[in-house]
Amino acid sequence: MVYQFVTTDKDLAQVCRKLEPCEIIGVDLEADSMHCFSEKICLIQIAGPDQAWLVDPFLIDDFSPFSQILENPSIIKVFHGSDFDVRSLDRELSVEIENLFDTEIACRFLNIKARGLGALLKSFFDIDVDKKYQKVDWSKRPLKDEMIAYSVGDVATLVQLHDLLKNRLENIGRLAWAREEFDLQARVKYENNHIRPLFRKFKGAGKLDNRSLAVLEYLLEVRISQAEKKDLPPFKIMSNQSIMTMVQHRPASVEAVLKHRALSPKQAGMYGQLCVDAIQTALALPHRELPSYPRTRMPRKSSQVLGRIDALKKMREAASRTLSMEPGFLINNNMIAAVASGNPASPEDLLQIPGMRNWQVEALGERILETLSKIQ
Repeated sequence: MVYQFVTTDKDLAQVCRKLEPCEIIGVDLEADSMHCFSEKICLIQIAGPDQAWLVDPFLIDDFSPFSQILENPSIIKVFHGSDFDVRSLDRELSVEIENLFDTEIACRFLNIKARGLGALLKSFFDIDVDKKYQKVDWSKRPLKDEMIAYSVGDVATLVQLHDLLKNRLENIGRLAWAREEFDLQARVKYENNHIRPLFRKFKGAGKLDNRSLAVLEYLLEVRISQAEKKDLPPFKIMSNQSIMTMVQHRPASVEAVLKHRALSPKQAGMYGQLCVDAIQTALALPHRELPSYPRTRMPRKSSQVLGRIDALKKMREAASRTLSMEPGFLINNNMIAAVASGNPASPEDLLQIPGMRNWQVEALGERILETLSKIQ
């Protein structure tokens, strides 16, 4: 596909004027979350009917013409696996995408197991994609020729892929189901992972005692401060496993850090003493100043509710086979628990359960109500 670089506000405005009459466009983003502390959009790829545009966001000041395209409900915007893209566009442009079509979500309704874009391009178009470019540093300039080719290839076939998937969805009567999910996906918002306390985003923190939680928080502060200082993602400073090892063993010296293999010798040279100091500070905190993990006290489920959950899970497995959809996507465990607790008696009652989709009621409503009626 022919492509053009867009490097000025004037160029972007001209491109967006060309896009205004389009019924459908493909959109993709490249970012640097694997390489920088504060991730940012590094390239925006847009595909029209017969041309692609590569927008360099580092050289653009006025994105309003592009935002207007994204917000235009008469233009279908085709993304693949759009969650990261939607959150990134919300973070940087404060934009809500209208008329989004997500090819990855579409595949879920079609029971396509291999849903990665590379797998889909191979399956539908016999195109091979080199996945190594997913992890390269897109913030560096100039972009290499092979990176440019990859970025164009990523977006060039999205419209064709949309057409194929849309037809399949229409043929089995699930296009409206998918559109409901697309609309919900388009409304997700960016969430900052660096909000204090940091341990709330750390896997396994909920199982720690208060003193260990303090050690964890102080170590996470060391990691995030060094990551910000060096403009690196936190995992490139030290891994979660390294931090957890230090939380468990609480080394009192750099030598002890090395003994427990919490850090490599190179890491220990750079961050070892900072970690030891952080651990000692946490251990010296008065008990009243120790953090506690926020817990939501869940009401104890009655035997009746537990029985409904078990019956609903069995119903889900049977429905999954009949509808050819993955069980967890059809209805997840949290929703099953909510249904079991609410014990709805009608489709209207089902729709009152927070998070319940219209398409889920259409697909499963009768089965759910019948299942519940048998275990009253």
